[in-house]
Amino acid sequence: MPKRKGLVTFRENRCKGCGLCIDVCPVKIVALNRGTTNERGYNPASIEEMDKCIACTNCALICPDLVITVETKE
Repeated sequence: MPKRKGLVTFRENRCKGCGLCIDVCPVKIVALNRGTTNERGYNPASIEEMDKCIACTNCALICPDLVITVETKE
């Protein structure tokens, strides 16, 4: 059985940088992007190594602002 991979997208301008998605990622690839600030003045979350995403959807499920979308690919 092939490993599941994910493609994660963030609506960066809606992210408030709360970090909940960082805490629940089992492979620890979500981080705040300290190099950018969104239109609300926050450092948005992003994925550091997309190829390591296992498409668990934990980040999307915990996000209070519905910022994260996870697509599954085989």
